[in-house]
Amino acid sequence: MATGTAAQKHRRTTWHNWAGNITATPARVVSPASVGELQEAVRRAAEEGLRVKAVGTGHSFTAAAATDGVLVRPQALAGILSVDRAAGTVTVAAGTALKDLNLALAAQGLSLTNMGDIMEQTVSGATSTGTHGTGRDSASIAAQIRGLELVTADGRVLACSEKENPEVFAAARLGIGALGIVTAITFAVEPLFFLTAREEPMGFDRVTAEFDQHVAENEHFEFYWFPHTGNCNTKRNNRSQGPAAPPGAVSAWVEDELLSNGVFQAVNSLGRAVPAAVPAIARVASRALSARTYTDIPYKVFTSPRRVRFVEMEYALPRERLVEALRELKTMVDRSPLRISFPVEVRTAPADDITLSTASGRESAYIAVHMYKGTPYQAYFTAAERIFTAHGGRPHWGKVHTRDAEYLAGVYPRFGEFTALRDRLDPDRVFGNDYLRRVLGA
Repeated sequence: MATGTAAQKHRRTTWHNWAGNITATPARVVSPASVGELQEAVRRAAEEGLRVKAVGTGHSFTAAAATDGVLVRPQALAGILSVDRAAGTVTVAAGTALKDLNLALAAQGLSLTNMGDIMEQTVSGATSTGTHGTGRDSASIAAQIRGLELVTADGRVLACSEKENPEVFAAARLGIGALGIVTAITFAVEPLFFLTAREEPMGFDRVTAEFDQHVAENEHFEFYWFPHTGNCNTKRNNRSQGPAAPPGAVSAWVEDELLSNGVFQAVNSLGRAVPAAVPAIARVASRALSARTYTDIPYKVFTSPRRVRFVEMEYALPRERLVEALRELKTMVDRSPLRISFPVEVRTAPADDITLSTASGRESAYIAVHMYKGTPYQAYFTAAERIFTAHGGRPHWGKVHTRDAEYLAGVYPRFGEFTALRDRLDPDRVFGNDYLRRVLGA
């Protein structure tokens, strides 16, 4: 590709992520319209000694995609490339938003098996950082990958699957952008099905005492604990025969728009301005949500609108350590001067075989802590991280944490396998940045 084509943008601009806690000023931004243009952009950057990072929609809270070199925006590489109903797979371009994928699959009577709770991210950004939902038997979005293609540091396109370059496939499904730039992903899909969601308030002591039972009895179980209270809200998602019975328009607006976005925004703003009011606000907010049951197709049950901006830390713990760690977190908050206006989210995942997946080789439970955008979060996150690491926690690659390669090598048995593959595929660190240097080593 000749210098100066439409794919190359030479003006220097500042990029920031969704939460606004990460910024970067790349030397240039490229928006390749084809895989060939992306290959040429990578080759050119390598020749110039510039590093290359692809960025999705910026929903990560770490600097995984930050660069002072070439920033690749893959959104033009979008859409479903092929559907194989016999194999139960769909191949999609890497810049496709999960929202668009879900809509397109549903139109064809298909669905992913499991997904996270938002769908704004690109498929490559979501899988590369380990985005997950909750599931007893079904794992993260990356665990549903059956094949992928990526542009490597020398500009080649490498196809990977269990049969083709299997050692790369084992790692690149969740590669944190360290192995190359993903251009296409093949997902396992299945015929569209219905989920019945049951949301129910429950006390902290009860939900922690019955945690294993809830996980065993439900395909998808999660709950939220409201700090400064003993109150939680639980959600169980299980397959059903249907038909669809979505929440009524008024109920959906009250629960998903008013309480989860509009009022939630207002009370967090109040809490930021008047921290002393947070415990009282939390008690009111935790009682505002009521029990409800509804049935719909998967993405309409798994995902929700999230417009209140925040900063987040999430750790995956061995599932058997979840309750103890969560009780320690509650005790810490209760005894501290901290004022936490965001609920704590708890989810689960089965073990998988992805090299650096947070659930690699072990059944896992996730604890996610949040703070409203613009509110100091360091003291809370530091105290929470101390608890999580004491239980062998693995930080989500796209969420705030302070761990380095030395720590991570101790909690990931296959860590050396990943770094050796990186040395082979990207010895000159074309895809490197400061974040990867910290978490993977030099």
